[in-house]
Amino acid sequence: MIVSKQERVIQIISHIVLGLMCVCAVIPFWLLLAASFSDSSYAVAEGYKFFPEALSLDAYSYILNQWAQIGRAYGVTIVVTIVGTLSSLLITSMMAYGLSQKNLPGKKLITVLLLITMLFNGGIVPQYMIYSNYLHLKNTLLGLIVPNLLTNAFTIILVRNYFQTSIPYELLEAMQMDGAGPFRIFWKLILPLSKPILATVGIMSAVTYWNDWNNGLYYITDSKLFSVQQLLNEMNNNILFMANNAGQLAGVDVTTLPTATMRLAIAAVAIVPIMIAYPFFQKYFSKGIVMGAVKG
Repeated sequence: MIVSKQERVIQIISHIVLGLMCVCAVIPFWLLLAASFSDSSYAVAEGYKFFPEALSLDAYSYILNQWAQIGRAYGVTIVVTIVGTLSSLLITSMMAYGLSQKNLPGKKLITVLLLITMLFNGGIVPQYMIYSNYLHLKNTLLGLIVPNLLTNAFTIILVRNYFQTSIPYELLEAMQMDGAGPFRIFWKLILPLSKPILATVGIMSAVTYWNDWNNGLYYITDSKLFSVQQLLNEMNNNILFMANNAGQLAGVDVTTLPTATMRLAIAAVAIVPIMIAYPFFQKYFSKGIVMGAVKG
């Protein structure tokens, strides 16, 4: 295929812009990791650098010493992320499938009510009262799952548009003529052909569950049910408290605590698993965003 001079210039400019954006995205992560391996006193004196001269594993050693509790928190986060993501995908895809049907009664009204939720919500206080006083989700794993399980309108519309534009309606009619009902069509046809958009929505949901600590702050007080984000945040607050109140803590040597690099190490421990998993789903993510964003 012959590429014109104008198209070649556009391609070069596009690659330059994307390259600069990639650099801007990678630099903060590199600084985060490099600084987390720095010696705490060196970081205080010299500041955080991309290539620190004084390296230290003190921050990670402190985290490893607390690994019994951190390991439990990782287990809680993994369970919550997997169960919450799969449940959110099921709810989102089923509602999107219903809204993609041409003959759905009350389709416009349901769509309007769905879009209203993008503009208004009940607020934190009513939500907390319902989940705590009526559903009794406090200090249960459901307290970390259910609040994010009530999916948002954006993902539903994204999936609905994918169903309408990427799955030929003739396939649905063919299965209906063969006697297949709505649930069989959904399980046997819709879901197998929707891997890109489901992977896209799944990544967004998984990242939301993995990074969530607000729900833990609201509904979890039992340390055995702490998620990794909530636990690491508690560790960070405890270290800062000891550093700021060193004179009042008799018998506690806080001078050896890597307070300057601890927060960075905590952030690295929390974010690295997502960074490792993302490349395996990247191709589905890109395709799903493009196809799902098409106006239906």
